[in-house]
Amino acid sequence: MVLIAHRFSTFSADCYDPLDPNGNISVTFDIYQRTDNGYLARVTLQNFYQYRHVDKPGWKLGWTWANSEVIWSMSGAIATDRGNCSSYSGSQMPHSCKKDPIIVDLSQEVSQNRSEHCCRGGLLSAWSIDRFNSFSSFELEVRNLGQNPLGQAPNNLTLMAPGPGYTCSPLLDTDPTVSSDFGGLRQVPVLRTWKSTCAYSSFLANTSPVCCVSLSSFYNPSITSCRNCSCGCREADKSTASCIRCSSIAHICVHAVTFILSPYSYLCACYLTRPSDPLTRSNEDNTIEIIECTDHMCPVRVHWHFKNNYMNQWRVKLTISNYYYDRNYSNWNVLVQHPGFAQKATTYSFNSTKLPTFGLQDGVSLFWGIDYYNSELLHSDKDRVGLVTTEILMDKDPNSFTVRNGWAFPRRIYFNGENCEMPLPDTFPTLPNGSSSLRPTYCGFSLLLILLFLALLLLWF
Repeated sequence: MVLIAHRFSTFSADCYDPLDPNGNISVTFDIYQRTDNGYLARVTLQNFYQYRHVDKPGWKLGWTWANSEVIWSMSGAIATDRGNCSSYSGSQMPHSCKKDPIIVDLSQEVSQNRSEHCCRGGLLSAWSIDRFNSFSSFELEVRNLGQNPLGQAPNNLTLMAPGPGYTCSPLLDTDPTVSSDFGGLRQVPVLRTWKSTCAYSSFLANTSPVCCVSLSSFYNPSITSCRNCSCGCREADKSTASCIRCSSIAHICVHAVTFILSPYSYLCACYLTRPSDPLTRSNEDNTIEIIECTDHMCPVRVHWHFKNNYMNQWRVKLTISNYYYDRNYSNWNVLVQHPGFAQKATTYSFNSTKLPTFGLQDGVSLFWGIDYYNSELLHSDKDRVGLVTTEILMDKDPNSFTVRNGWAFPRRIYFNGENCEMPLPDTFPTLPNGSSSLRPTYCGFSLLLILLFLALLLLWF
């Protein structure tokens, strides 16, 4: 009962993200041409999430036909199962006769059967990072419509991107999509458009946390580590170097047993059973996730170090560590909520942008890697931890900046769209005993200038 109450108390918060309230993945079904036996359609997936992207092994889109429709041909994607097409004969057979087909994207290396804006390997970039690669489309010919010449909208739209957690609205009629022709002089609408929006919920995804946050500062030698058991609890044998982590795809742990240890920790026992639903199956499900054994057991740690306090600016070092032994993170991103980002900020080794705050007083900044430099967060091995790092220089707001009461530390951090487990506020690095404030030390720099001036005088004379 405690578990049920705790899960349902967080349901509404998980379904709505105040940092990205308008985020969703839209699915648009455009019928652009009639045929003798059916129609031609273009299906487009558009990722409107500001910082949540679709990573490997990519999206899977499913639906149920309203009647007896079949996919006669398809370009830019494939149906994973042809189904029973025994009622058809001839040299050309339908691409898929399944009542509930599942569609997957083609890889970028495919040279045949392509369509415009297809073949991204199922990957969709976050809207704020790469808008051109935030959408993908494929085309199909549908036959056997019955009495309706333009058919009926498919039912029960499902999306795995790449795992569970997405809920899609019904495909509904909307204003036809309009394209431009003759250099924009002519507007050409399609014949019919159905549209659905798919929203993500970490509650429905039912995955264990993937990241945690640690903190440190220049004025306190102690480090606030990630909370113990933030993402699971390690084995009792502390000498063990590598640990098996429950898969991030929740359906593999369908028989997992969860024991509540505290409001902030849990223990997961995982039985590696394979899901029977093909929509939940991916290439990465067949591997066991091995990570470095830590007290927090998180695959990723984000460390925030308050490095310097200047007169008009302050400096932070941000480090992201990957504790997986066999998995790299491609095109990773980190979102940080902090009031300091309401001011000008300079990032030295990452790409960054500020996101709209939708009424929040804090600033929100998004960070991601630089292509061919650190866009790949490498895995760890026994000799080193895979990491990427940058320094951030922020202007001060004299009306709000302070080093007291943990103001200099983030309010919230996301990694690849997943909320990271934060330390408890009463464990944040504190000021030295007897210090109510910590003023910036600029006298040392002035003394250095004086000594340099005296040295030049001695050389002159």
